[in-house]
Amino acid sequence: MSKVFVNIGLSLDGYMAPDGMTMENPGYKNWGAKWGALMAWILKQQYFRENLKLGPGGETGPVNDLLRRTTERIGANIMGKRMFDQGERAWPEEAPFHTPVYVLTNEKREAWARPGGTTFHFINDGPQRALELARESAGSRDVRVAGGADVIQQYLNLGVVDELEIALAPVLFGSGRRLFENLREPGPQFRIDRVLDDPAATHLRYVRQ
Repeated sequence: MSKVFVNIGLSLDGYMAPDGMTMENPGYKNWGAKWGALMAWILKQQYFRENLKLGPGGETGPVNDLLRRTTERIGANIMGKRMFDQGERAWPEEAPFHTPVYVLTNEKREAWARPGGTTFHFINDGPQRALELARESAGSRDVRVAGGADVIQQYLNLGVVDELEIALAPVLFGSGRRLFENLREPGPQFRIDRVLDDPAATHLRYVRQ
């Protein structure tokens, strides 16, 4: 069976997103600069630039190889409505997933196909149903829970997350959306599987015990 994994960036003080991060409030508490600092490591990578058609250049090496391996293992993505709403405004026409994406939402909406292989499916029946569909789509590849924090917490509470991949950036947000809140006791147990670091981020991989 395919694995379920979380792959996200995280601030040093534990936030996935800065306070007020919405497209409607671009200047609120300087969230754009904070988000840029959080994701600076990925913007430098050659594979990321190729995947988003940002032009030639970019760094190669262990972090770039890590990013490539992570991307190539994904057969389906799951995300929340808040993440989708922000991305719908910000992503290019060829959305950056190239897989089926299952969006947890109360909104009734037909599937939305984008160029490049991304199709968004809007799931009204909860996280377990979304995971069932994602597993079917992924086949032998894995299912990534992309975010946001609330969605990741739901899957951690369901006990179905096999791996956590966290790019821990040396930035402080002070407030925002924390990753590890609202978790039930006892939570899932993980062990450290890999640590890879460079000046822009420490890449941590945890696997479930």
